[in-house]
Amino acid sequence: MAATIVSNVIANLKVLNHDNYEDWSFHFKTYLLAEDLWEVVEETSEPPRREDGEAEFMGWRKNNAKVLHAIQTCCGDDTYFIIRCISSAKVAWDTLAEKLKPADQVLENTEDVPLMAHEELNTGLTRKEEYCKTNDDFNEFSHYQPLIDAVAKGDWSSAEKYLTMHPDAIRERGSLSGSTALHIAVSMENEYMAKELVKLMTEEDLEIEDANGVTAIALATQIGPEVARCIIEKNKRLLCIPCNLLNTIPLIMACHSGHWGLARYLYSVTPLEALTSTQDNCRTGADLISHCFSSKELDIALDLIQRCSNLTFATNSTGKTPLQELAFIHIRHASGIRDVRIDVQKQAHDPVNDQGDLTIRSGIDHMYKMKQIHVQSLEVLQGMCKMTEGLSLKQMQGSSVQTALFKAVEHGNDEFLRQLFAANILALEIYDENARGMFQFSIECRQEKVYNFFHDFIRVMNVRTESRVDKFNNTLLHSAARLSPPAQLKHIQCAALQMQRELQWFKEVEKIVPSKFLEVVNYTDDMTARDLFTKNHKELANESERSMKATATSCTVVAALIVTIMFIAVFSVPGGSKAGFPVFLNKRIFMVFIVADVFSLFSSTTSVVTFLGILNSRYAEDDFLKSLPTKMMIGLFTLFSSIVTMMIAFSSTLFLMLESKEWIVAPIILLASVPVISFVWMQFSLLVEIFISTYGAGIFFINKKGKPWSFNSS
Repeated sequence: MAATIVSNVIANLKVLNHDNYEDWSFHFKTYLLAEDLWEVVEETSEPPRREDGEAEFMGWRKNNAKVLHAIQTCCGDDTYFIIRCISSAKVAWDTLAEKLKPADQVLENTEDVPLMAHEELNTGLTRKEEYCKTNDDFNEFSHYQPLIDAVAKGDWSSAEKYLTMHPDAIRERGSLSGSTALHIAVSMENEYMAKELVKLMTEEDLEIEDANGVTAIALATQIGPEVARCIIEKNKRLLCIPCNLLNTIPLIMACHSGHWGLARYLYSVTPLEALTSTQDNCRTGADLISHCFSSKELDIALDLIQRCSNLTFATNSTGKTPLQELAFIHIRHASGIRDVRIDVQKQAHDPVNDQGDLTIRSGIDHMYKMKQIHVQSLEVLQGMCKMTEGLSLKQMQGSSVQTALFKAVEHGNDEFLRQLFAANILALEIYDENARGMFQFSIECRQEKVYNFFHDFIRVMNVRTESRVDKFNNTLLHSAARLSPPAQLKHIQCAALQMQRELQWFKEVEKIVPSKFLEVVNYTDDMTARDLFTKNHKELANESERSMKATATSCTVVAALIVTIMFIAVFSVPGGSKAGFPVFLNKRIFMVFIVADVFSLFSSTTSVVTFLGILNSRYAEDDFLKSLPTKMMIGLFTLFSSIVTMMIAFSSTLFLMLESKEWIVAPIILLASVPVISFVWMQFSLLVEIFISTYGAGIFFINKKGKPWSFNSS
């Protein structure tokens, strides 16, 4: 029902702000009436207490949580703070009405109030005083209101005096929120007040829940780590008691809140049984390890795995096992640590570095942290993979091991594969529900590191997988014929290079597939791999053609313009001619002008011819592999050269004409560098990428190196 309310509110209501309260409250009331929950915010009598009847109390608490969650979901960023600490749906509803009703309605309700009361609203209030004045949570304690007022104001002296006379007040719960004084002190982030209250409370008092089932330790793990430590030191039972509606223990809540200092303390005192209990299928321990992975705080995860290795296959609250979570984590290699060390050494010897020892210390700390993460993650990985030793292929097939392996392939985590295969070589034969192997899946996902690893590993182990097909009769080449995932293509800056990368994958896989499998037709498309490639890449090929023609057209115009300018400049030399010879013929700077002009003319002419060749190309698929990228690279390089030499010719002419005015020559020459810098900024990176993609080392390097992959490389 709560999910229905929330989805309806989100779908049909605008977010509540300071201008739409009337419309919002009308529609929201309609929804509550439709769900039989309007009485939660309408009732005038006090809600039931736990001691009055467990069933009735639990029913009220559940409905209160539903309505409160719906109200919170509808609040915008500018209205949520009004009810941030309110745990009663009725109080939240009334508070929003008080704060957001239009002014004329408010005046109708307050016209009989003396003027002095209105003037009081304009007086300056501290944040705590205003909070105490507007938050109705503090008006629920009919018997011990002075204590709650003192706690809210942070006045421990008054609170202590009151508790001396009324010791039972410390465990009094609010009629609506169910909060105790400790709940309020923690919510107000008053650490001193909270610690003093803990000293006066019994172990049982610290286990009191508010109306939403939240204990004070649950609030403290999110807001006040020191208060949480103080509470746990007094009542160790709380370590194993779920302390909120999510049914999680304090340790998990501290991890979720990012308080890792508190988390390490709680882990040191939490019994191992609380993390490995079979009642929740070890979910708590698996959740803890997952939090450690996502936050890169691996010391706790490493210790827990060493103490209870069975958690490797335990399911966490999201339905995943730690082994599956680990498949997403890429281990930093030692080379990255060496790079940091070199950078620190450079900064240490830099005389201009004003940071001095602070920079060095920061660099060393960072280097140590990276090294620690690397070592710990590798130990966790090895420890968890070791749990697969002795498992048969049948045991791993269809289990979390299979899911983890394919996730590692999908995310390019070759180190995970290396360690797991070292622990159990049978894992290499695992396939998915479509009878597709990991090698074939790595091609489909375009993960070059995993592909290179499998290619060399299979060769070393003398395993033949090149001729395997899945249940749809797709070969390895059919997988290469699929269009790459968008995440792999988005890192390549133009469509032509994307098409080139697709062809490189297809040609690479084509080399290892036996020739008799090149004409195999699959079942789903009834096509060979080559036909399937053409079909899947038709749109990309058209986009590549359009982008190359657009680039070539614009560059041709620029290059042709430079040809015209440089051609004319030769016959209108600076200073003119005398008896058929240039006036500045004997000056060196004039020879610089001539050489630069000629070089610019020739390079721009070459650029025009090259770009015309691109415009007149046939644009066949294989042309995108080398022919078209090479032409584009030559065209861009010669165009860049012509622009540079044109600016050199221009600058040398200015120097000849204004030799005695050096104060104006220098700024003009600097301005002449602007076009060069603009071209480098906009087009030179494309030129470099084309060169690397076409003539660089490439992504398939395993065949070019004789040294095979090692299980122990890290």
